[in-house]
Amino acid sequence: MIPLMIKASFEDKSAPPFVARVGLESANNTAALSAELPDVHIYQYREQSFSVASDMGRSMNGDVIFANPATGTLHRWLRSGSSHNTLLVTERCDQLCQMCSQPPRKTHLDMFDHLKQACLLAEPCAQIGFSGGEPLLFKHQLFELLETVGEARPDLTFHILTNAQHFDTADVERLRLTVYSRVKWGIPLYSDQAAMHDQIVAKPGAFAQLMSSFALLAHSGQSIELRTVLLRENYSSLPELARMVSNRLPFISTWAIMQMERIGFARNRWADLFVDHSAQTAPLDEAVSIATSRSLDVALFNMPYCTVSPALRPYLHASISDWKNAFSSECKDCTAKSFCAGFFAWHATLADYERAGPIR
Repeated sequence: MIPLMIKASFEDKSAPPFVARVGLESANNTAALSAELPDVHIYQYREQSFSVASDMGRSMNGDVIFANPATGTLHRWLRSGSSHNTLLVTERCDQLCQMCSQPPRKTHLDMFDHLKQACLLAEPCAQIGFSGGEPLLFKHQLFELLETVGEARPDLTFHILTNAQHFDTADVERLRLTVYSRVKWGIPLYSDQAAMHDQIVAKPGAFAQLMSSFALLAHSGQSIELRTVLLRENYSSLPELARMVSNRLPFISTWAIMQMERIGFARNRWADLFVDHSAQTAPLDEAVSIATSRSLDVALFNMPYCTVSPALRPYLHASISDWKNAFSSECKDCTAKSFCAGFFAWHATLADYERAGPIR
């Protein structure tokens, strides 16, 4: 795994947190390398100096970091050259999804000023993600950030994960501003049945609100990535969801069907929630066939290459963020490894799949 948090030693631990770009030369908003010793790299940011282990220093050149002297940490918010940079807006959420990979907390720390500064320092033409919790619990602050950054940095694009429970008709005209043409909304839908979706997200009425939000977003001309996690509860009805999406949501940009991540709530509920799509191929095969026959763009996320039928392999995406991507030792000699999505680093095993193994 690529570490996103790095221990650092600060000269002034009482100094406030700051956002900076790590660089070799001194410049505005840059933490510049001032000394390179065998064991540590020393950086200077305005009046503050700090040091990190030399191997970490070499790897974070060009990154946009959030530095917290009080805790002695650097957070690599935007890593140079990575296409998997996502900023956490909040840990609060108004849903409690059965398989949530990042269980919500009741507390909220307002980081919008720091987030905005980080976005302004992003590399040219970067895509920046926002996630939670539920980012739209702080909708107006997020909209203001997008509009401010979007005007200053027209080269940037944004991907926002949201449960879409907080849009309303007053947002329509605002969402028609030019900046929102560079936003893609990643929105989960787990079933064509309202009761099942509401049960999975533990929120009565969530499905109805979601359908209302989809109509509003379509009316506003928004780009939508529909996201469906495979679960034992919803897997057999996946073809019905494909028909519903094709008929009621033909305006979506992409339908991302994804395997579950074994972390957060799913870690202790794995046996009850996980469904092996390699052992039961029909629902996934049929759902993709229905969706693609009706011109929907389908993407399969978090599924190792060897676990899907040959017909589905063109739809596989390397979706697991590079910092948490790994392969099983069984994959060492696999000829498909270079174009396989791989595994989450904390659960890199083929043991869950009945039909899987290296391709030679």
